[in-house]
Amino acid sequence: MVPGYVPLVVATRGDAVENVHYGAAAVVDRGGRVLHAVGDPHALVFTRSTLKAFQALPFVLDGGPRDLGLSDEQVALTTASHSGEPFHVAAVDALLARAGQPPEALQCGCHVPYVYETLGRVPPADARFDARHHNCSGKHAGFLAYCRLHGLSTHDYLERGHPLQRRIREQVGALLGRPAASLPVGTDGCSAPNLALPLSGLARLWAMLAGGGAGAAVDPALETLFGAMTAHPEAVSGTGRSDLYFARAGRGDWVAKVGADGVQVVGVRSRGLGVALKIADGRSEARFVAAFAVLRALGLVAPDDPELSRYARLPIRNVRGTVTGEMRAVFELSEVR
Repeated sequence: MVPGYVPLVVATRGDAVENVHYGAAAVVDRGGRVLHAVGDPHALVFTRSTLKAFQALPFVLDGGPRDLGLSDEQVALTTASHSGEPFHVAAVDALLARAGQPPEALQCGCHVPYVYETLGRVPPADARFDARHHNCSGKHAGFLAYCRLHGLSTHDYLERGHPLQRRIREQVGALLGRPAASLPVGTDGCSAPNLALPLSGLARLWAMLAGGGAGAAVDPALETLFGAMTAHPEAVSGTGRSDLYFARAGRGDWVAKVGADGVQVVGVRSRGLGVALKIADGRSEARFVAAFAVLRALGLVAPDDPELSRYARLPIRNVRGTVTGEMRAVFELSEVR
């Protein structure tokens, strides 16, 4: 069934609309009640990297950071889509050392670090990259650390039947009150299993991450993840990245995370809210514009917010740097009664 997407953002060229980016958004409380929405708040979406904190949850629940002596920065790294900056790679090395694994054990693959694209730079001609530079290498190092903690095999840690991957699916299902077998599974860009959830369910996870409500056994682990992510947002993303801007705008009250193909989440502690949205065509810039509009409608940011106002009306530039148009939101967030 095709999700109920509606126009969220338009892209203009000159004074005319050239592209329309459809999608949906849900704002829920910790109990899963949908408070505000645009489009179908229950549209089924692959969570992509917005799942990372919950892929790290079993490791934290089982005392892994304490037993392996991880720093808060290393815990944050397990939730990251990092930029592959030198400090990220050093942190991955340190986490792998704690897990007793070489870099070759990482099965995420390799790509040019995000830092070059983000800052508009070209990698040096003699640059050499490996799996540690992959944006998901912190998550994978955390997977290997879980295997070390429990004496599990590592060569097959990405298999859907591996005890770690089964545990992740069961844990997410338990948090949402759904049978694990009912959660669709796909393969993410880093080759890890990924789950599809209703937007409302994804938003609820992030409401719980920000402020509890998952139960006495789980809330302390969520608090550990929230504390690490808000204390080290640069480890979760990187220089010039949107997650860092969102974290700074939240001033310790928010956790935020992008996911590939147009997914964005925010958990707001002070309001007990989770926000999840999806841009149907996966356009990354459109999700930032839509997310800013949602946060504005909720009264969480001002129009001139120093970190996020860049997404209020996002200029579109050609390769010469000339502004040819802009992206802007075209929806109103509706209250759900």
